[in-house]
Amino acid sequence: MRADARRNRARVLAAAETVFAAKGTGAPTEEVAREAGVGIGTVFRHFPTKEALLEAVLADRMRRFAEEAQSFAAAADPESAFFVFLARWADVSAAKNAYTDALAAAGAEVPRLAADVGAKVRDALGALLSRAQQAGAVREDVGVAELIALMVGASRAAEYVGDDAGLRTRTLGIVFDGLRPR
Repeated sequence: MRADARRNRARVLAAAETVFAAKGTGAPTEEVAREAGVGIGTVFRHFPTKEALLEAVLADRMRRFAEEAQSFAAAADPESAFFVFLARWADVSAAKNAYTDALAAAGAEVPRLAADVGAKVRDALGALLSRAQQAGAVREDVGVAELIALMVGASRAAEYVGDDAGLRTRTLGIVFDGLRPR
């Protein structure tokens, strides 16, 4: 891909993320083109369907989330890093769920998290969990599989409470308290 085409693609992805965050995944592709400062043809040259654009934005968000997870795994304070990352997971999951729900509603196949991205998140989560357990901040009987299952449910719960930030914080706090040693 030529350098200008790569730049245009990146601008379209960034614009799509901005537009979809502000107006929902149902926002028209024309708004994405306007936000990116390109013509609609440029959007469709890179993403032949809106579903392809949604998939690309979702994949890009998940790639960045994996990188973020890795940076949390190396943080100096394992307890804080662990719980801040889990709260961040709940935030990211709400957007991820909106994308996957929109793809499913459109009849598109919902993409699975790319194997390399999923592996990075699981590895970073394992490192976060292990460090938090070694610091005495998290129960020893929790494994990565249990933590993922718990966070999927907690993320849907956080999404369910909507814009009530206080209720969301209290709900996640209850879940996080269940992860702490007895």
